[in-house]
Amino acid sequence: MKILVTGANGMLGKDLCPVLEDVGAFVIETDIENLDITDDEMVSSVITNTRPDMVIHCAAYTNVDEAEKNLETAERINIYGTENIAKACGKIDIPMIYISTDYVFDGEKNSPYTPEDNPKPLNNYGLTKLRGEEMVKKYCEKYYIARTSWLYGHHGKNFVETMINLANQEKELKVVDDQIGCPTWTIELANGILKLFSKPYGTYHICGSGETSWYGFAKEIFQQSNINKEVIPCKTEDYPRPAKRPSYSVMENNGLCRNWQAALHDYLELREI
Repeated sequence: MKILVTGANGMLGKDLCPVLEDVGAFVIETDIENLDITDDEMVSSVITNTRPDMVIHCAAYTNVDEAEKNLETAERINIYGTENIAKACGKIDIPMIYISTDYVFDGEKNSPYTPEDNPKPLNNYGLTKLRGEEMVKKYCEKYYIARTSWLYGHHGKNFVETMINLANQEKELKVVDDQIGCPTWTIELANGILKLFSKPYGTYHICGSGETSWYGFAKEIFQQSNINKEVIPCKTEDYPRPAKRPSYSVMENNGLCRNWQAALHDYLELREI
């Protein structure tokens, strides 16, 4: 199978491409240098000429807070860039996988969100990603929408590395305890994406199993890393951010990923190699 990956140099892309190659796929790695997704003609030309069997669309504007100030940029990449990919895939009937987010939900539910639940984003990032989902549905008959959450990986800035770095700098850490979600390692997401290949087209949630708060996540990071650091729970309102976050964005993953603590253990072990 020949698979074109957008955003191949990103945190997810750098882990996804080797995982795809390990199962025998021929991977066409693209990033802004050789595929600017906001350039409609370039997108159409590259996808038409390479004729992949599938496109996995990882490229995105992911800075949640900056999207509040730079909505136009977030829209250009997350909505219209996705529209360009979806149109090109739909035109020649190529299946597409679109990576979306738990931030399409408002956090008002008190049980895990299912793919059938109605999205209602609280911030510009979630809104643009939801609009991207709509573009995929509009132009593609063969598509998978893969929503993930609280992503971390070895090839990008993430919460795990931030906590470990701060542990060496601060006497104590205050971490938000009233936002609940599902931490997800990029390798877990990559393996979950592989499982989609044998499933019906549609929308799926690919995130760590179980749930925790950012405070609970930080405590687990330090415990598994044998770091003795005091962590103090605090409220979201104590550390206001430009973008509002859902207080509860736990998603039902139907067994597509392992328990988040087990995945974190493996991430930390590989980090030390």
